[in-house]
Amino acid sequence: MLTGMHVAIIGGDARQLEVIRKLIELDAKLSLIGFDQLDHGFTGATKVQIDEVDFSDLDAIILPVPGTNLEGQVDTVFSNEKVFLTEEMLLKTPKHCTIYSGISNSYLEQLMKATNRKHVQLFERDDVAIYNSIPTVEGTIMIVIQHTDFTIHGSHVVVLGLGRVGMSVARTFAALGAKVKVGARRSEHIARITEMGLYPFHLNDLEKEVTDIDICINTIPHMVVTASVISKMPAHTLIVDLASKPGGTDFRYAEKRGIKALLAPGLPGIVAPKTAGQIVANVLAQLLSEDLKIREGK
Repeated sequence: MLTGMHVAIIGGDARQLEVIRKLIELDAKLSLIGFDQLDHGFTGATKVQIDEVDFSDLDAIILPVPGTNLEGQVDTVFSNEKVFLTEEMLLKTPKHCTIYSGISNSYLEQLMKATNRKHVQLFERDDVAIYNSIPTVEGTIMIVIQHTDFTIHGSHVVVLGLGRVGMSVARTFAALGAKVKVGARRSEHIARITEMGLYPFHLNDLEKEVTDIDICINTIPHMVVTASVISKMPAHTLIVDLASKPGGTDFRYAEKRGIKALLAPGLPGIVAPKTAGQIVANVLAQLLSEDLKIREGK
């Protein structure tokens, strides 16, 4: 239980609704900022404006998955209010106050350094990333079906990267009957691809491996699908880039060449916000409970 813990949930999308439900269930005291247009009434949670928050009483602040933008503005789907998280606000919080978001950026990193507050990036955790790979794969399948005129079964698919998302994507597309090859750099990833029964190749050979593909799915957050690589692809190839913005694809050249290239980060929140929200909510509940036990000396 989180009885006695005061948590501010600032902005976010439909995923945050599951977080709110879970924390109310655990008896936390919630202040909701950026939810004034939300029709749903949550008993035990109070909707407030950012300037009404008593930051000196907060034990935790939960931000949306992206955290803030580079100017410190927090995305508020359920409000027209412009909400900014500032250094002045965080300095008012108790020293034990922890800030949670999915990912970070240079603004948040500087803010945490200036205020000496703990920042937990949920999407850096293996458990969250692996659970999130499930709706990500389902969303990728949806995109591929919508943007091609051929079946996944029998198609030639290249997956770039064998991280937590890449592994799930490669395995699922192979299960659907696609001919899958996977590009990676690390020797242990090459070994794992082989063990999975898929065709492995080193990313240095990417240009040679894309000459006969139908679909390219990138999970690497660095420029790997370059103009040179795209120039070797068949004209009908579909590129789906799952890496965080700005992705790892030369979208300008893809458009010039007439190859459809789609940047699709954050698919869990788009295709399955309830499931994605429950994933985040369950991990947050565990982390907040651990924090509370440490402070209470248990």
